[in-house]
Amino acid sequence: MNGMNTHPRVSATAFLIADPARAAMLMALADGRALPAGELAYAAGVTAQTASSHLAKLLDGGLLTVEKEGRHRYYRLADAQVATLLENLATVGARAPVRRKPLGREARDLRFARCCYDHLAGQVGVAITERLTDAGLITAQADKRFAVTPAGETWFGELGLDVAALKPGRHGIARQCLDWTERQHHLAGPLGVALLTLLCERGWMRRTRASRAVQVTPRGWLDLRERLGLTPDLLAAHADDSND
Repeated sequence: MNGMNTHPRVSATAFLIADPARAAMLMALADGRALPAGELAYAAGVTAQTASSHLAKLLDGGLLTVEKEGRHRYYRLADAQVATLLENLATVGARAPVRRKPLGREARDLRFARCCYDHLAGQVGVAITERLTDAGLITAQADKRFAVTPAGETWFGELGLDVAALKPGRHGIARQCLDWTERQHHLAGPLGVALLTLLCERGWMRRTRASRAVQVTPRGWLDLRERLGLTPDLLAAHADDSND
């Protein structure tokens, strides 16, 4: 009886994935990032209006979730089970390449490293956040927060940043901010602001006057490698993996 009850759900899910445009959107999200409707429309080769209709169906079908960041809406796979399902289906036939818009020089600079309001974003911001998380210095919490571990307080203290002295914001001292180019979270909140300020003061990074782009200095790369194991080669390899 339970097996019979699952048939409509299986049929509905199969119907959603069977559509070429919806399948292209889902595969564009298979790397775990969140993407805006415009980029998903481009990946599927459909108009914005058609994409909106498809996204509504995928949301109703439980295959996608949507996350709001300011005025923007980003879509991602509902959970790891959906990703596993797509991966299994992709092995049945040849995987078609995902269409992505080419980036100009200015866009590449902004994607690499930039100021997101008052904290660090882009590939560098996301990579630093991932390294801090992997090292157990910060941990992801509910409500899009980050918690600083005791080891993290020591690490930031050695860098010259007193975590205990930070005044908590609405989301505590550290929050997860969805990166609009990487579609992954980077470190924001009072800790993110203080960290970018400190990195610039120490000469690791340099803000550019003409745009929101941020440059990593040679000294910065040396210290990022020493303290977080982050190098330009590793960052480039990570970016290539994300674009595949």
